[in-house]
Amino acid sequence: KMEEFLNLTQLKTSLKEAILLDYYTAGFWWAKEMNFSLIQLSGFMDLLNFALENLSGKHMTLGDNLKELERAMTAIGETEPGERSLFDLSSFTIEQAKAIIDYLVTSLFKHYKAYEYLFHSRREEPVINNE
Repeated sequence: KMEEFLNLTQLKTSLKEAILLDYYTAGFWWAKEMNFSLIQLSGFMDLLNFALENLSGKHMTLGDNLKELERAMTAIGETEPGERSLFDLSSFTIEQAKAIIDYLVTSLFKHYKAYEYLFHSRREEPVINNE
């Protein structure tokens, strides 16, 4: 189902698509194990996508991506009305926010160079011929 949702069409031949499927699937199951509600699960998946899109689409450095994550998560645990975050993350507790940060650090940020290589390095296309 995740493959269809992410519109991955070359999963069997694309290392990039296989890694993306693994990234999102692992995040989804982690959130399910945390017993997140549907709203929390949606917000968490938005955060995963946000962090990965910052790297892949916006070419952000690790430091810049961490700053964006901090900005995105500022609404967690807030009680003051009027302040907004990039996402509606107000349904998370402070403990859940800490767990989310830990998860993002271990799943994405510790491997940031590998993800940068995946998205931004030129790879030679293999040439297959009759010889």
